[in-house]
Amino acid sequence: MRKLIGFMALGGLLVGQQPVWAQTTPATTTTSNYDPHDAFGPLLYPSFGDDQRTADGRPGAKYWQNSADYQINARLDEVNHALSGTVVVTYKNNSPNALPFVWLQMDQNIYSLKSRGVATTDLSGGRWANRDQFDGGYTLHSVEVVDATTGKGTAVDPLVSDTRMQLKLPSELKPGGTLKLKIVYDFKIPEYGTDRMGRIETKNGWIYELAQWYPRMCVYDNVLGWNTQPYLGQGEFYLEYGTIDYAVNVPADMIVGGSGELVNPKEVLTPTQQKRLADARVSDKTVMIRSANEVTDASSRPASGRLTWKFHCANTRDVAWAASKAFVWDAARMNLPSGKKSLAESLYPVESVGDSAWGRGTEYTKGAIEFYSKYLYEFPYPSATNVGGRVGGMEYPGIVFCSYRSRMRGLWGVTSHEFGHTWFPMIVGSNERKYAWMDEGFNTFINGVADSAFDNGEYFRPVKSRTGMARAYFGVDPMLTLPDAMRSTMAWGTLSYSKPGSGLELLREEILGKERFDYAFRYYVHNWAFKHPTPWDFFHAIENASGENLDYFWRGWFLNSWKIDFAVTGVEYVKNDPTQGASITIECKEKLPMPVTVEVTESNGNKGRVQLPVEIWMKGGVWKFHYSSTSALSQVTIDPDNRYPDVDPNNNTWKAQ
Repeated sequence: MRKLIGFMALGGLLVGQQPVWAQTTPATTTTSNYDPHDAFGPLLYPSFGDDQRTADGRPGAKYWQNSADYQINARLDEVNHALSGTVVVTYKNNSPNALPFVWLQMDQNIYSLKSRGVATTDLSGGRWANRDQFDGGYTLHSVEVVDATTGKGTAVDPLVSDTRMQLKLPSELKPGGTLKLKIVYDFKIPEYGTDRMGRIETKNGWIYELAQWYPRMCVYDNVLGWNTQPYLGQGEFYLEYGTIDYAVNVPADMIVGGSGELVNPKEVLTPTQQKRLADARVSDKTVMIRSANEVTDASSRPASGRLTWKFHCANTRDVAWAASKAFVWDAARMNLPSGKKSLAESLYPVESVGDSAWGRGTEYTKGAIEFYSKYLYEFPYPSATNVGGRVGGMEYPGIVFCSYRSRMRGLWGVTSHEFGHTWFPMIVGSNERKYAWMDEGFNTFINGVADSAFDNGEYFRPVKSRTGMARAYFGVDPMLTLPDAMRSTMAWGTLSYSKPGSGLELLREEILGKERFDYAFRYYVHNWAFKHPTPWDFFHAIENASGENLDYFWRGWFLNSWKIDFAVTGVEYVKNDPTQGASITIECKEKLPMPVTVEVTESNGNKGRVQLPVEIWMKGGVWKFHYSSTSALSQVTIDPDNRYPDVDPNNNTWKAQ
């Protein structure tokens, strides 16, 4: 038999009864770090809402952001492993300020041996190291401001500082004005591109994964002005939205997959491949576009020499692409909530063929994207391409790079994670360079929800206990640490991925409940789709849409590294008679309070649970409550399901002596 005493029932018992208590087990008195004035202080937000960012977590009536459209023509030099390109940027100043200069990101410069990224890599190397002493970076051939009326270019002297480039304009870019830039450049393609791009040789040829492959506009916003934090490797990206049309010229025997829609399939595909691609667009089952047996068959390509593949991607912050003559290619239809369709595609070498490996890659892509589209916001791109190559896992709009060695649960996990980034930060455009937890952590959370839904939970591994997480969560810096300042790979994984992901899970399962949390989370996503939220915008959105003041949680879990430690410290009986009820004392011994569940086991075998709101801790760290027992208590446990990462689980249970 189980009893559940809710908040109202408990309150009635406490107000309506004044029993005489007889103490049977004395409450322990130990030192506590808890201070309700810290946890429940009334001033959390650094400023009030305004007409650009409202207090209810939405963009205001005067919210603005600039935009950047790109036209890019690039050529892959497979002999020298290099890329040359010309990019024309059309930049719109939607801000209320005149801009005397603009900044662009030059991320390829991290591969120069003179870069800050190289200088700040410790001797142990690591994931973001420039390996094999590769010396790369952009070579600029010309930078021009183009007159929108005449099309005439005026040379601008660029000031390149590491991974940033400043252009001082001939005349200020006025509010509402448009700037057109033309940049001609080239760079050498590293084999290991800080696990975000690069190339690898397979038995049938090189696989090239090209990202951060053109100069891109820095974000100018109302928070920091120009966001020019250097690219050091661990901190990712912050980009403006726009339309990108790009063309990549490659050897004719290569297959290219890229962000957005392939707009000239008849020029780059055989008639057979065009027919198979059309079949895939109406099929829920995977269709082979180019089989493993056809990879070495010259007739699987429409021409010799070179071909230009053209792509179009709208309302996007970036594009990436991959090319290889080694690609197997398959695809299937994705069904979106509105009735629209999109295409799931996989490109991988013959080394990755098989149902225990990439043979299910398109199925995984389809499953992940269809779920996230229903749960959060509809997938906005005409295709989603998963590339199996050297890069272990990296995300771009409409395309992701995953290790060609991934298999089964590992391949599902990396596919779901990288395509989950479509929502954070491709749709909700937070500043990854500063707040990794707003994309990696949010994505980690939705991955867990998707795991339980995909194929009846084929790969789902529920978290049975968070007790063991306490040391990792509270032994490192706060999540509000710059990604590049996180002191170890373990700290980066905890602060960027697991701790924020667990924080959202706690909000959903323990604090708000699924219905309130899911509504509030969608409220945040839909209001900030294709815009630039800050952490405060997120906090405001969740609080307003859920109707819950969560200041204590933001302070403790996100802004600080406060610990959780609950304890059961005493039991007393009414008039020394267990049949008349018991008074149970619990304590919050560390700085972060939470709502709690207490499970009571009686000597007669009866069990019951009491749920207590976080407000019990508002006046102090000790709380007593009445329990309607019918026999002596044999055990009392706080957080019986181990939902919280409690730093001292040994004091969570009281047992009768």
